[in-house]
Amino acid sequence: MQLLGAAGLLSGPLAARSAPPRSLNERMSGDFTPVHDPCIIKADGVYHLYCTGHEGDGPGLIPWRSSKDLAHWELHGAVFPSIPEWAKEAVPGTRGMWAPDISFFNDRYHLYYSCSTFGSNRSIIGLATNETLDPDSPGFRWQDRGLVVASERDDDFNAIDANHIEDRDGGHWLSLGSFWSGIKMFPLDPATGKPPPPPDNHNRTILSLASRPVPEDAPGAIEAPFMIERDGYYYLFTSFDYCCKGANSSYYIVVGRSKQVTGPFLGRDGKSMMDGYGTVLLQGNRRFRGPGHNAYLRDGGDDYLVYHAYDAENEGQSTLRISPVSWSRDGWPTAEL
Repeated sequence: MQLLGAAGLLSGPLAARSAPPRSLNERMSGDFTPVHDPCIIKADGVYHLYCTGHEGDGPGLIPWRSSKDLAHWELHGAVFPSIPEWAKEAVPGTRGMWAPDISFFNDRYHLYYSCSTFGSNRSIIGLATNETLDPDSPGFRWQDRGLVVASERDDDFNAIDANHIEDRDGGHWLSLGSFWSGIKMFPLDPATGKPPPPPDNHNRTILSLASRPVPEDAPGAIEAPFMIERDGYYYLFTSFDYCCKGANSSYYIVVGRSKQVTGPFLGRDGKSMMDGYGTVLLQGNRRFRGPGHNAYLRDGGDDYLVYHAYDAENEGQSTLRISPVSWSRDGWPTAEL
């Protein structure tokens, strides 16, 4: 054993054995960038990850990656070779399929996606389903199920950034929203994965969950809802401020909770997310800027926040990040970038 200087710092083999284990993000390898707006699910021991895709970029629309350990990722292709014609007609000028969300219910996988143009609320959320995520299975085939929710220029919400949740009573809901009047939620029919048709949903039930009021009716920078249930509370994660500016992005993740799936959602200080408040969960650092648009993974007894951040040491590239989540005694999550 060697001693290094007066400080008595260990070097050599013993120091190497004593080094703390590298974090999951430090061990990340393979095809983990570019990844923007990720969602994730585990099926048959394999983690499947989907993200935003644009025409002309990479393998197609909604790139698909998989991993067996959350650290090494392989890119397999994409869910769609091109944007469905009905979506192009609904949103003229759309060039991408954004912000997917993956869940399993009613014996099939449901993949929600968005089509829009930047800065507009003429947007749609669509749905694709699959019986299996195993590409070697004869039942593997993504089927587009068409429109779920649309917003028009005279609506006060923006139909992008969908997230599905099944509540503790078996009810199904879709939260969504970006800017405008904030985060909304619609009830779903689990048989279709879409809002119930009239007469059950005659007036198109729209619930408000979170907002960022600003002067003069300007859009408030809040988007990308994701909801989970834990120990009697529903937790709503959202992203504040601005994505999509590379290393200049100012995104950060905020959380609130409620006893009811429909709210009201409050931060740790008791202030309402409808008034623009919430508890800050994750902010950027010198290298990884603008963390946001998170999904949430429960893997046995372990919880993870899955999100993108912009790597200032790699030309601001949007990069997959996965951070373990810890919970305080009073029921609030913490995570490190």
